[in-house]
This record gives sequence, structure tokens and C-alpha cells, in this order.
Amino acid sequence: MTQAPTKERLRNTFSAKRRALSPGDAAAASRAVCDRLRGLPAWSAAREVLLYMPIQGEIDVRPLLHDLFARAVRALLPRCRPGEPGIMDLACPSCPEHLIPGAYGILEPDPAACPSEPGMNADLIVVPGLAFDRRGYRLGFGGGYYDRLLSSRALQSALTIGAAHAFQVVASLPAEPWDVRLRAICTENEYFETGS
Repeated sequence: MTQAPTKERLRNTFSAKRRALSPGDAAAASRAVCDRLRGLPAWSAAREVLLYMPIQGEIDVRPLLHDLFARAVRALLPRCRPGEPGIMDLACPSCPEHLIPGAYGILEPDPAACPSEPGMNADLIVVPGLAFDRRGYRLGFGGGYYDRLLSSRALQSALTIGAAHAFQVVASLPAEPWDVRLRAICTENEYFETGS
């Protein structure tokens, strides 16, 4: 019987696939995902949207952030909490100048300009990952940052959408009891709800 691949092996596989993408293909996929997300009624209706700053070949959602700034919709971004691995706070930048390199070199809201505000309540959350399955499970880098964030009571009612290249979507991923399922996945080719 063939043994199912471990999460670590899957991380290596999908990281390599993302690195192998040409810049043109990566940019085209990102544009298509952003266009598909913009077309959702939930995007137009959202009053607070939680995005991420892309790294290592993740779908580039920065155009969506600029759209939110232009529409005066509250844009939320995560910020790693210093000295507390696996924990992220949310902050509300209002312009690109509010972003500075933070943990792991990822752009984060500058604490001096954007204090953490625990009372924030996103309507829509766009989530990165290395792989996603059709049940809504995601494979991240293994730190548990998003599982902890998405399990918070304040974000329970948000529409959570994984942003992915089509090749990052598989039928099934290994899952742990604490893994938080996403409600939808969006790729350059499709948008589907997971039933979670």
C-alpha cells in the first residue's frame, strides 16, 4: 500500500512548483484570481477585508489592497506578534507607506502608524497557502499562524477564501483536528465553495 505523503513532503513539492513558475505565468494567474475575487458579491459588500502580503510565489493580492484603499474600505493585514511565535495581530493600514518589513521579511503594518486593534471584524478574508483541498483544508508553512488567527471568535462569521494557483488545489490534504477549513477557494480557473 502506498503511504500518503507527509505534510513536509507536500510543502517541499508545492514550494518547488511555485518556484518553477515563470514570472509571466505567476503574474497572469494573480491577475485572474484578483479579477475573480473582485467579481464576487461578497467583495463588493464587504466593509472590512483581511488580506495578506505575498511572499515566495503566493498569489499577489496587492492590487486588491490598493482597491480597498481607493474605495475607503477598511483593509486589514496581519502582523506577527514579537516574541510570540505562531501569533498574529491585525492592524489597519490606510496607505502603502504604512507597510514595513516585519517578521520573515514580510511587509506588515507599521506599529508606529497602525496599532493593533483587537475589535476588528472582517467580513471577508483572503488566505495564502502552499496547497488547498476541495474540503477547504490548507497547507501552510507549518507555523500554525493562520489556524490560530482564523479560529478566533471575531472571525468566525467571515467568508474565508484561499487564493491559489490551480495546481495548488488537490482532492485531499492531510488534516489535523485544529486545522481550520476555509469556506471557498479561488484560482485563476475557478471559484468554488467547500461546504465548510
